[in-house]
Amino acid sequence: MCLEGSVQRGGNRLRVNVQLIDAETGNHLWAERFDKPVADLFDMQDEIVSRLANQLQVKLTEEEARRSERSTDPSSMDLFFQGRALLNSGYTSDHLARARDRFERALALDPKNVEAMVWTASIDLTVAVTGVIDNGPALLSKAETTLVNALSLAPNHASAHSALGYVLFSSNRAAQGFAECERALTLDRNLAEAHASIGIAKFVLGRGAETEGHVNDAFRLSPRDVFGYRWLQFVGLSKLQVGEDAEAVRWFLRSIEANRNWPIGHFFLAAALALLGELDQAKAAAKAGLLINPAFTIRRYRDGAYTDNPTYLATRERLYQGMRLAGVPEG
Repeated sequence: MCLEGSVQRGGNRLRVNVQLIDAETGNHLWAERFDKPVADLFDMQDEIVSRLANQLQVKLTEEEARRSERSTDPSSMDLFFQGRALLNSGYTSDHLARARDRFERALALDPKNVEAMVWTASIDLTVAVTGVIDNGPALLSKAETTLVNALSLAPNHASAHSALGYVLFSSNRAAQGFAECERALTLDRNLAEAHASIGIAKFVLGRGAETEGHVNDAFRLSPRDVFGYRWLQFVGLSKLQVGEDAEAVRWFLRSIEANRNWPIGHFFLAAALALLGELDQAKAAAKAGLLINPAFTIRRYRDGAYTDNPTYLATRERLYQGMRLAGVPEG
């Protein structure tokens, strides 16, 4: 792959065009244009570097996965890349299960494969907090142990700190989780997932009015991030927290557009629509979620409450109420 681009200046503004090209075929893999005031030149440089890093990571992961699938004796990193490629294709239940299998096989070959450890924990975390199973707390504990082990091997692994932060504020330790996410940003100021996690932590701490800004920072750095659907969901939840229910619907719809196969987004949409009195649409959204995950119940979701913050819990009570009106099973 090779990178090419151009720079144009007009008045007090600067335009940078960047293209990523397959050196063998000449095909354009990615293109982006950045328009910024000249005064923000260093911010523009950081943004371009971050977006390129994210895009290159996705492209190189896909290429490595294709190469490793042809191997008759895949290495630990081969299996890791296969798992990452599956997740890059979308967070579905099937992809999560298949990716976990690749990561576990990678760790069987190399127990010190930190990347496989971090992503195994990420899968456990994702499944634990979405109300699809009954043993969420046990999975959260397992994810925490895995991440602590990963950080013992690589203390400055920014993504591991960010994921550990999410685990902590998902298990009623929001202040500690916030500190871990801040640590991740200290190590990598352009880590999109850490910006988003801080926004999620603000919601969990009852400060939902601040969530959108952090998520927007995350999308500025990684516009097509594999976690984007989750970030959008939490902006929707933060809008419910501040009483902007119609705005919540808009964000939940964006989340579903980003990942139609993740059931919790449909249930959040159903709850928000029901609270607005749009019961027919709410029931249709709930039905769509139940088609993907028939085992989802309000009880299971209630058992996964992140924290005992009263503002956060009040938001969840509104969600339970909306889900009931939309016909989600109580369980």
